[in-house]
Amino acid sequence: MVAQNIAFGIIAAIMVIAAIRVVTTRNIVHAALWLVLVLAGASAQYILLAAEFLAATQILVYVGAIMVLFLFGTMLTRAQIGREGNLDNRSRVPAVLVALVLAGLLGFVLIDGFRREKLPEDPVVRTTQELSDSIFGVYAIPFWALSVVLTAAVIGAIVLARKD
Repeated sequence: MVAQNIAFGIIAAIMVIAAIRVVTTRNIVHAALWLVLVLAGASAQYILLAAEFLAATQILVYVGAIMVLFLFGTMLTRAQIGREGNLDNRSRVPAVLVALVLAGLLGFVLIDGFRREKLPEDPVVRTTQELSDSIFGVYAIPFWALSVVLTAAVIGAIVLARKD
């Protein structure tokens, strides 16, 4: 259990550093790559929790699909790829203070709301097969429809980008 706690701490530290870099970098593509590191760290945390199905889903959906769409959006807006000097905001100190107040408030509400709750003695253990059947059994058609819509969006992005 100690090795798992150490791995959690290392992965969490990497995620925090990468999340800070997402909002402090001046290059939009670098921000997207730092976000990939944050999302991959969340997947690594799922692996530590022995939730391999969720880890794989995290990689496929967020790192794979969402980041590809994010990069397509960046390319289609014709944003400057290099450094941009006018992205700085003078309200950093008030923003940090508001973030700290909100984090403290969220922590207080969570601790107050779940203080008397206990984890179940015998948690229900489900196999990956049962979990995937429960998710994709009912939602298979919407999942396929979404894949068609995303494919159409990619084709549309390619057509719009090639008109130059």
